[in-house]
Amino acid sequence: MTSLDIAHFKEVVGHYVTGVVVVSATTGEGPVGFTCQTFGSLSIEPLLVTFAAKSESRSWPQVRTANAVGINILSSGQEALARVFATSGIDKFEGVGWSPGPHGTPLLDGALVHLEGTIEVVSTHGDHDVVVVSVEYASSRPGSPLIYYRGRFGLLD
Repeated sequence: MTSLDIAHFKEVVGHYVTGVVVVSATTGEGPVGFTCQTFGSLSIEPLLVTFAAKSESRSWPQVRTANAVGINILSSGQEALARVFATSGIDKFEGVGWSPGPHGTPLLDGALVHLEGTIEVVSTHGDHDVVVVSVEYASSRPGSPLIYYRGRFGLLD
């Protein structure tokens, strides 16, 4: 078995293109959220999606306690928003337009897709929690997604 160093591993798996989402929720202290690039559709019957969140982050433990979560798939013009929600220790919703979804989660203005649902399962693997969400609301609009590739945000050509 070959041992890999972390920097090399990150460089190699960085060749996989991902979309960029903001996971959001409403708590007693107000809206919370974080940028996430590990997201995907998991099942059609039942309707399930999955994402991974850093176990020790500031925002994920707050989101985890909420009754419902929103998943905002960002559009190509929302790189600045992705960077804000990736920053710790700030009010991420200051000056950000959003509307409550059917279950009250913050759904970000301008996002390409809005999903809303409840957390079904959380399991910890390494330094991340893998989360399965039962989807109860979905909407989309025309446009192009924001993508992440080799450590940088980008657009589809």
